[in-house]
Amino acid sequence: CRPYYSTPQTVKKLLEQKRQQKSAQVPFLTGAYAAAFSHDASWSGHPQAPYPAAGADSRQSGNSEPEPRSEIQNLSPDQLLIRDEDGDTILHLYVARGLRCLSYAVAERYLQYGQLDTREHNGKSPLLVAAAANQPEIVYDLIMLGADVNASDWKGQTVLHVAATYGFSDVLRRQQNCDVESRNYDGLTPLHCAVISLNCAYNSKRLQPTQENQQQEREGMTCVQLLLQLGASCASQDIKSNKTVLHLAVQAGNIPLVKFLLNLPHTDLPALVNLKAHGNTALHMAAALPPHRSTEYLIQLLLSSGGDPSMRNLENEQPAHLVPPGEFTDQVMALLKDLSKNHRKPTS
Repeated sequence: CRPYYSTPQTVKKLLEQKRQQKSAQVPFLTGAYAAAFSHDASWSGHPQAPYPAAGADSRQSGNSEPEPRSEIQNLSPDQLLIRDEDGDTILHLYVARGLRCLSYAVAERYLQYGQLDTREHNGKSPLLVAAAANQPEIVYDLIMLGADVNASDWKGQTVLHVAATYGFSDVLRRQQNCDVESRNYDGLTPLHCAVISLNCAYNSKRLQPTQENQQQEREGMTCVQLLLQLGASCASQDIKSNKTVLHLAVQAGNIPLVKFLLNLPHTDLPALVNLKAHGNTALHMAAALPPHRSTEYLIQLLLSSGGDPSMRNLENEQPAHLVPPGEFTDQVMALLKDLSKNHRKPTS
């Protein structure tokens, strides 16, 4: 199990600390709730549910501590389901702190009372809290116990959205039978969220090529790949702007991601490249970027994949009309105009 950081008492504070001190290594606090429990499939009536390995919540100590199951089993329903002033249950708090064995023991009881997907003050189920806290083992445990993998919070965020947004690839690896095309209240699929996060990491790395930024970019790319393996579609358009992930990658000038998306086995690559987002194709968006050498290369990639430079947006503009002044303006304009002539339909 992963360590947690100090002892804040609300899910919100715990999650904030998780993200601020993601790489810190602080030992677990030992105490009455730090012992592991043994495999006893008969306890919950779910013989196929996998139990955390012994020692998952604690380090070796000379103290004799009670089993989490014994402690939890002795709680009355009122004690077990009580909420604090922030609306958090003990299950949400244990999950946020990364206490796997205690989380499992409490989750079994919550399952008995039909409360496994109970929500905290932000509408997050324990599964969503586990995802936001980057606790893949607890995510797996809750899913195996029957937690709703498509549950969303008050922002419409599912586990996939949360993991994609924060680049938690290990959480995505635990997902199965989930709605990979679900939309949050901003109209984004998990793949949109992953690409937006990856674009931020890509541009951060370009400005400051630190090991941390490079690692974030790798994690973001892994999330994109995992979502595609789960069945996410590159052609899905967000609800507000109709952008696909290709539009987003082009707008960010993320050439590695654009190349990756164009090299996927699409059934109709030209259709994807020429798909419009409020009238603009990916080629329109690339042409509007600062005219650097990289922009010229990006436009060449789109053209070689079937991009049509003769297409017009809602303002009746072709991509060549959107090229701003700069060092490579003439080269980009020539590239687009020459090919635009070849795409013109013959007149009768």
